[in-house]
Amino acid sequence: MITPSRTLMSDVRGVAKLTLDATVGAVDVVERMHRTIQARPGPLGEAPQDPTNGTTGRVYRAVRGGVRLVGWGLDASLGTVANLLPEADSGPRRDALVAAVNGISGDYLARTGNPLASEMSLRFQGRPIDVARPADSILAAAGKPPTGRLLILLHGLCLNDLQWRRHGHDHGDALAEELGWTVLYLRYNSGLHIGENGRAFSALLETLVEEWPCPLDELTLLGHSMGGLVARSACFYGAEQGHAWPKRLRKLVFLGTPHHGSPLERGGQRLDQVLDLSPYSAPLSRLGKARSAGIQDLRHGTITTGGPDFVPLPAGVECYAAAATLGARRSLLAERLVGDGLVPLDSALGRHKDAARTLGFAKSNQWIGYETGHLELLCRPEVHAQLRTWLKESG
Repeated sequence: MITPSRTLMSDVRGVAKLTLDATVGAVDVVERMHRTIQARPGPLGEAPQDPTNGTTGRVYRAVRGGVRLVGWGLDASLGTVANLLPEADSGPRRDALVAAVNGISGDYLARTGNPLASEMSLRFQGRPIDVARPADSILAAAGKPPTGRLLILLHGLCLNDLQWRRHGHDHGDALAEELGWTVLYLRYNSGLHIGENGRAFSALLETLVEEWPCPLDELTLLGHSMGGLVARSACFYGAEQGHAWPKRLRKLVFLGTPHHGSPLERGGQRLDQVLDLSPYSAPLSRLGKARSAGIQDLRHGTITTGGPDFVPLPAGVECYAAAATLGARRSLLAERLVGDGLVPLDSALGRHKDAARTLGFAKSNQWIGYETGHLELLCRPEVHAQLRTWLKESG
């Protein structure tokens, strides 16, 4: 039996709000298609931009108004009920679902104040810590104070901090036990612009490092997929804003990070362009364009908002890149086109046909896993062995 709680009611409220917003969006698409059919344009060209008028227009406005009215009433009622219920811990299945929704529509959730929108937090053993008092949170959870060697793991698109554990293995837990590091995990809304997350993460790190209870000898960031781009973005904004924490950063480690983008998102953009060619299919392109800002940033690996379109690796930091390919060794197709199923090998290793945009990882700081998929980078023993070697090396 499901026990009512504030968390559950907040989720119901968030899902209801998202569903009603999607209904209004669907009405908009139908109205645009209706207007196009009325105007009878040629098969190619721009779709009519003006809304339907007369009785037809009034019907569509009435439907939208009715849906919004129901939404406002339902949201207010659920919000009132939620405030009367006790808090409850969220489970891993719920967290995984919320993370996926945030990856797909997280910017929209944040913009509309949807309670499903994830807030950025640093976490220790699955629970958020107070970055202004990190020692208290870590001591309460681990029974021992934090060390002077800090490793922070950043998850990828549609994932969360708990999903670093795959098939019983978590790189962070294993490295903490083997090397004696204090390991924290970042949880963030992966549907926001990467630059937005990078700026917020930099501010979070600035407070954390300032309040760290012992001398911080070494700080390392380990990012999987989009998480690596967020780490690079944080370095950019940390330097731009004159933060102190980048001076403590010794290593950046990337697992399957699409430094130069992912062909899947570029394919989505091309589909939008094809749909826009005809006024009859153009309204449908709105559905594809609804994908989150974070996903769209993966088109070219964009890590700033309004800043330079290419950012080199930070100076004075040892940078490492682990990439994977589904193919066997020396398989040109698998390496350059398929990659690990999501990220091509060249993108993960920072290579670019324009030499000025090549990130330039040292050969000794590159590793390739063959017959390995994108998510398998989280659990393969050989990947962990390489991470342990890199982290044991002096920076």
